[in-house]
Amino acid sequence: MSSKVPFVYMPPQEKLVIVYEDEDLVVIDKPAGLLSVPGRLPEHQDSAYLRVLAQYPQAKITHRLDMATSGILMFAKHRDAEVAVSKMFQARTVTKNYVALVQGKLDEEGSVDVPLITDWENRPRQIVHFELGKSAKTLYKRTDYDAVQDVSRALLIPVTGRSHQLRVHMMHIGHPITGDQLYHPDAAQSTLGRMALHASFLSFRQPLSGVDVEIKGSIPF
Repeated sequence: MSSKVPFVYMPPQEKLVIVYEDEDLVVIDKPAGLLSVPGRLPEHQDSAYLRVLAQYPQAKITHRLDMATSGILMFAKHRDAEVAVSKMFQARTVTKNYVALVQGKLDEEGSVDVPLITDWENRPRQIVHFELGKSAKTLYKRTDYDAVQDVSRALLIPVTGRSHQLRVHMMHIGHPITGDQLYHPDAAQSTLGRMALHASFLSFRQPLSGVDVEIKGSIPF
C-alpha cells in the first residue's frame, strides 16, 4: 500500500507579471507552483500558457519551466514568431541563466556533463544513464555560501535543455537544489516552502526584428 501523498494542484492566483514585450514576443515572470502548460487532468488546466492566451489569443509556447521553478518564460505572439524562436533555441543562440540554492559547499565553478534519460517507472523523474541517456551539460558558479545553513547560492547555465537537467545535475554532484521534492533527500528542511530554482536571465537577438534583447528578472529568494 503506497504512503505517497496525492498531489493537489493549487497554483498561485496573483496576476502574471510581464517583464518584456514587443510586436512578436511576450515574456512573463512565472511564479513557482504554476504549470507552464496545461496538464492532462481537468484540475490541472490552469497554467501560464492559458493565462497568456486570455490576453494574446494567438500566443504559442516557446519553452517551458518546471512547475516548481519560477522565472522568465517566453511566448510567441503568432506563428511566424514561434517558428523563428524555435530555430533560435535549436541553434543554441539563447543564453539562459538560473539562480539556485543548493545543499553543501559547491566548488567555485565547474561543469556537469552527464547524459540523462526519463526514469519511466518513476516519471517524471529523470536519471543519469551513460549508455542510453541524451547528452546534457550544465555550467555552474558559486556566488555565496552560508555555512550556518550549509547552502550555496549558485549561478547555473544550461548548455543543453533536457528535462529536469539542472535539478538532476546538481543532485548528481552531491549538491541537490534545496526544496526539490523530487531530487533532494530532505526537501522539507528548506524554510522557503518551495524549490529554490529561478530562471533569472534571458538574452538573444530577436529573430524577426534583429534587436538584441536582454531580460533580467528579480530573484525571489
